[in-house]
Amino acid sequence: MRKTVLIILTLLFTGLFAVAQEVVSEDQKKSNKKSDEEMKTLFGNQRSNGGYGAFWLGYSIIDDKSAMQFGARGSWIIQHSFALGFGGTGFINEYHYDASLGREVFLTGGYGGLFLEPIIYPNSPVHMSFPILIGAGGISYVSYDDPNNDYNYIEDYDTFMIFEPSAEIELNLTRFMRIALGASYRLPYRFNVGTSGNGYASAESLQGFSYNLSFKFGSF
Repeated sequence: MRKTVLIILTLLFTGLFAVAQEVVSEDQKKSNKKSDEEMKTLFGNQRSNGGYGAFWLGYSIIDDKSAMQFGARGSWIIQHSFALGFGGTGFINEYHYDASLGREVFLTGGYGGLFLEPIIYPNSPVHMSFPILIGAGGISYVSYDDPNNDYNYIEDYDTFMIFEPSAEIELNLTRFMRIALGASYRLPYRFNVGTSGNGYASAESLQGFSYNLSFKFGSF
């Protein structure tokens, strides 16, 4: 099932990349017109090439528990319509009781890698982008004795590969700042962490949607 989903998503985002390339081609044809040389923003018009840095906060469900996510990335923007860069995401889900250990436990970890980001109609003050992450990460099964004690015990850990397509609605606030509301779908590949008495968290535990708010700063 997961292989089928991966194939479908890969074809979908290949198509989106082709659309982005077409937008770039049309933009180049009109580059001699002043109106096309200006990027429209909510608080003024300006256009430039360059790159950006971003950070975000997000929410997800991991192993059937609420989870907080946070991350950052840096990207180089090519012809305003395609960004290439690197980034990463950290996560932690809510505490829950493991009867076999007699302690509270949680899952925590992170992943990162290469970002590919087609940007559709970037000159519009409100537009879409479709970031894709291809990378790797690690996850730990952690327990603790006392909520007032900062010392945690790593009961188990593992590593994994991951593919994460996203869709974002971006707002051009100014020539150097954007905010984006987005959703992504994590597709990790094969891992197991946990305790034999309480079962294991697997790749299916991490697979799923996440929702985030991003802040981007740079020269767009």
